[in-house]
Amino acid sequence: MSTSNVAAAPLAAAAPRALWPGLLLAMAGSIAFSGKAIIVKLAYRHGVDAVTLIMCRMLFALPMFLLLAWWAGRGKPALTRRDVRMVVLLGFCGYYLASFLDFAGLQYISASLERLILYLNPTIVLLLGVFVFHRKVQRRQLVALAVSYCGVLLVFGHEVSLQGTHAALGAALVFGSAVSYAVYLVYSGEEVRRLGALRLTGLATSVACVLCIVQFLVLRPLGAAMVAPEVIWLSVLNATLCTFAPVLMVMLAIERIGATLSAQTGMIGPLSTILMGVLILGEPFTAWVAAGTVLVLAGIWLLARARV
Repeated sequence: MSTSNVAAAPLAAAAPRALWPGLLLAMAGSIAFSGKAIIVKLAYRHGVDAVTLIMCRMLFALPMFLLLAWWAGRGKPALTRRDVRMVVLLGFCGYYLASFLDFAGLQYISASLERLILYLNPTIVLLLGVFVFHRKVQRRQLVALAVSYCGVLLVFGHEVSLQGTHAALGAALVFGSAVSYAVYLVYSGEEVRRLGALRLTGLATSVACVLCIVQFLVLRPLGAAMVAPEVIWLSVLNATLCTFAPVLMVMLAIERIGATLSAQTGMIGPLSTILMGVLILGEPFTAWVAAGTVLVLAGIWLLARARV
């Protein structure tokens, strides 16, 4: 073996090792995000409604995101009026509306179907680019869209046969959540460049937290906040482990291994939700769910490949 080969060997071995911290962060963030649906389904067993439950989650999350916005904004220029308007709009559609529709939809459908619908987000971003910005779509992208939506329709059709029209309502609400978050992704690009990803996330999520709390105060009496202790602890877990922590983990992963590899690693999310749904919630794992999951993941993988 030549001297150059001997020297190159440790470098080649070091490269995969350098990826592992980022990969682990991306996987942990994806699994933690996926756990939100499980926690919400567990909380619904204690008689709480969507408006109250999302208020509890955001009440505990608000201090953490305010701290994140302050920390990420240290030494940065003050927000302009345009920045304030954009932060409010992005907070409304990206975190408030998307979260509320998701929580409402989980009252009617399984956690597995919810995660598969939300995982269609990249395809919705692509479609918004076509219809809003008149961007051209490639044939490979159309194939990826068809495969992904066939997977969701497969699981949806099976769930409708079991739960009836309630499943259709729940799927529509969760799909609306995915569309709302896709709008946030489409329009947040310039603001991310201006403010930075962490600062924008902290500010926009803080806006969403306030909106969820105000929504509760308008729609429910204060006495409705007296929920079961289990709901409080589940909301604390949701706010910390399944809301704030994943944001930081995914951002740190992107910093280490890039957005593309982080997104591909995030494909573990739907699988983890299905596994937790079976083990924790007792949801059935059928051939329909397995086939639909494979199709959705294959479609997203094809879409990622088409963009390379």
